Amino acid sequence: MPRSRERPTPSPLFRAPVNGPSSRHVALAAAASVLLARPAAAHAGSLSGTYRSAPIPSWLVTLTGAAIIGVSFLLTSFVTDHATIRGLTGWRAVVPSAGALRRATVVVARAVGVLALVGIVVVGIAGPQTGAANAAVLFVWAGWWAGYTMTTYLVANTWPLVNPWRTLAAALPAPRRAYPDRPGAWPAVAGLLGLVFVEVVTPVAQDPTLLAVVVVAYSVATLAGAALVGADDWFDNVDPIAAVFRYYGRLAPVQRTADGLELRPPGGAISAQRASETASGTAFVVALLWATTFDGLVTTDAWARLLDPLLAAGVPGLPVYLLALLAGFGLFLGAYRLVARWARRTADSYVTADYVGGWFAPALLPIAAGYHLAHFLGYFLSLAPSFLAVVGQPFAAPVTVPVAVLPGWFGALQLAFVVVGHLVAVWVAHALSFELFTGRLQPLRSQYPFVLVMIAYTAVSMWIVSQPFTTPPGL
Repeated sequence: MPRSRERPTPSPLFRAPVNGPSSRHVALAAAASVLLARPAAAHAGSLSGTYRSAPIPSWLVTLTGAAIIGVSFLLTSFVTDHATIRGLTGWRAVVPSAGALRRATVVVARAVGVLALVGIVVVGIAGPQTGAANAAVLFVWAGWWAGYTMTTYLVANTWPLVNPWRTLAAALPAPRRAYPDRPGAWPAVAGLLGLVFVEVVTPVAQDPTLLAVVVVAYSVATLAGAALVGADDWFDNVDPIAAVFRYYGRLAPVQRTADGLELRPPGGAISAQRASETASGTAFVVALLWATTFDGLVTTDAWARLLDPLLAAGVPGLPVYLLALLAGFGLFLGAYRLVARWARRTADSYVTADYVGGWFAPALLPIAAGYHLAHFLGYFLSLAPSFLAVVGQPFAAPVTVPVAVLPGWFGALQLAFVVVGHLVAVWVAHALSFELFTGRLQPLRSQYPFVLVMIAYTAVSMWIVSQPFTTPPGL
């Protein structure tokens, strides 16, 4: 695969003249080059989309991001009154919903989810076999994993209502056996890493038929698992997509309750938690963060320079990507556990390190959401005209496939999303520390290790964001 040294940017709206097959093919090829500039446009953890390099020196971006996190911690450290913090994070307003309206909403949402699943498979197989002209490809990557996922942390997590696999699983007979306690959510961790690997190394986002096959295979495995251990246990512990939306949804300002809808400050549901994540739940949060980092890392020129000598020596690319994915996750998880032990010592607490790690793990979610927003807002906006152009005729290739052009300052906006995600994470960690520890100094001391590591991680991640796009080599 030829490697591009510059990040692809959308070209002007395609308006090819309607004068024969050649012009149509040129338009589709041009649109495809924008949509499919890398082997895959998305994956379940971060599903990369594209960054637009901001016109700012990378060293300045790196230092600025790290400095902002450090200063934000200093500012939040002045807020040390437990009652004040609980008042800020625990604010909520309940919006009751009528029972009939709620039931109607559930029925419509479930029907839409199932119809969308069937449509993806049908259009993926029978529609145009050019990714940029296929409504199923655009719907899955630009519409669902870009646009819809943003709503789960910016508005509310509606996936439990829309989830087509859960709707279909409700019609299955009673499970044959109970889900064992020991695996916990580790199968979801493995599933998330597996989806990341498939996204990076396969053309699933440019081959509509392959996308349909993957969706069918995922559906069969999901329904078989739900039939075996029950839908609730499967979607709570095994299904990685449900886990991603569930964790992202904890950031949303709108939370569903038995009484209706509850309005909270962004991240308020996390700050008000009363339990620590399990070891497997902590690992999933770390995997969600690593997935975004890995997906951005493999599109940098530094990764290409690192991999080129191995590829020149005859080392296959796929094992290298798999090893890097697993080793990076192990490194992230191991580092997080060490930081949790360090935080326990600095706080001088009798609480176990595992409990501390599980307690603070949800504070990583705003960082992952900030990266997702930075990845995908521009991706979604660029390809929204493309989807509107093809959805009206899903089984015929359109004459033109328009792609929106984003302004040059959008790269700086993406960097701002990343910084805001880190700032929210600092505040959430601050609130969590005052929920777990007593007094004023102990909560602050518990945050020192996390803030230092967050500053270092912010510097690295901001460097990744500021790098020009390079097609991952060896695939």
